Amino acid sequence: MKIWRVEDDELKLRPHSGQAKAWRSDKRFVFMLAGTQGGKTSFGPWWLEREIQRCGEGDYLAVTASFDLFKLKMLPEMRTVFEQLRGIGRYWAGDKILEIREPGPEKWDGPFHATRASDPMWARIILRSAQSEGGLESATANAAWLDECGQDKFKLSDWEAVLRRLSLSQGRVLGGTTLYNLGWLKSQVYDQWRAGDPDFDVIQFRSTANPAFPQAEYDRARRTLPAWKLRMFYEGQFDKPAGLIYDVFDEDVHICEPIPIPPDWPRVVGIDPLGAVTVALWLAWNPHNQQLHIYREMYNPYGKTTAENAADVLRLSSGERIIKYIGGGPSERQARLDWQACGVPLEEPPVSSVESGIDGIYGLFKNNSIVIHRGEVPHLVDELGTYSRKLDANDEPTEVIKDKGNFHCADSLRYAVVWLITPTEGLAQVSYSPVRVGRW
Repeated sequence: MKIWRVEDDELKLRPHSGQAKAWRSDKRFVFMLAGTQGGKTSFGPWWLEREIQRCGEGDYLAVTASFDLFKLKMLPEMRTVFEQLRGIGRYWAGDKILEIREPGPEKWDGPFHATRASDPMWARIILRSAQSEGGLESATANAAWLDECGQDKFKLSDWEAVLRRLSLSQGRVLGGTTLYNLGWLKSQVYDQWRAGDPDFDVIQFRSTANPAFPQAEYDRARRTLPAWKLRMFYEGQFDKPAGLIYDVFDEDVHICEPIPIPPDWPRVVGIDPLGAVTVALWLAWNPHNQQLHIYREMYNPYGKTTAENAADVLRLSSGERIIKYIGGGPSERQARLDWQACGVPLEEPPVSSVESGIDGIYGLFKNNSIVIHRGEVPHLVDELGTYSRKLDANDEPTEVIKDKGNFHCADSLRYAVVWLITPTEGLAQVSYSPVRVGRW
């Protein structure tokens, strides 16, 4: 369904009910969680044009999950609205920038200012995909439209980068997506909205809210798809997808309000030491109720040096009773030696099996032996909601972990836990610990 119509030579918008709710919302962060083909992408350019009318000159962002989505969906919609229908945009392909002409005294018919993409413009829309490394870090923006921001490729770090670009202007965001996982979109947006955060508005609707979507197609999906897939892909409702590795993780049970950690509680730091993203997680053991508190994370993207990462870990650990720094796989011996040279006595985990580590963490969650301090480890919570196995043609989980190399927090947690629960290691070394750690 087209959201626009030409009636009596006048361009008019005719949004369906879900789009209309998003259009009327005056919240700073507006998210449309909707079924497939629900009309999310077609709505975005019109919302962004209205923000340009309201905010005036400056930069704006239009971001989608992947380069393919950018080419096939976002860019065509943007050019249709701004160039063909409204006549106020000019696309600079090399830099993926849509220049906006300056308004005239009576209508939007002023000049374009640039002769090159690098020239000053009255306003411009910077078009990017979340896969453009660092591509969201260079602009100060007045507003942003995020398309398919619920996909796995759209990370919490991308959302945080958008917020940084909007911080000076306190700019608004429109997000639109079908649901694919239980990651940052749930913990950072949906749960905030459910808790009554006045900055957020979430609009959910089925695919059939779009009058052009066939009711028969929705009925077919309802008859043939697993319940979780129908809810997420066609109804815009969160559910636990098949293949989710830590499906036992429950935010209502395993997340607590932050508490001061007593100085005598033993602590361990799990570190993923190598790669474009370096992660450290701090875990503290409560010997009185036998619970493991995850209370801090360090998430350093875009390649800080080992010396800089090690200095951050030591600074954050200052004054704490750290009984072990543990991390890295069997092949990362040199990385551990580099960390040791920088003052962090990083040791190899006693067990290298990924599946054994996953089983250990799963058991801790199942027995409610892990609690996570709310708001302190957002990237870990995001990964717990997205860490999944690939599905086969029948939507059954395989043994293969999807995008395994992207889950640095999950790896850091695994390194720490396998050391802690090994009977000859971990908390067995803490003389006053009352728990048999090998039997968690």
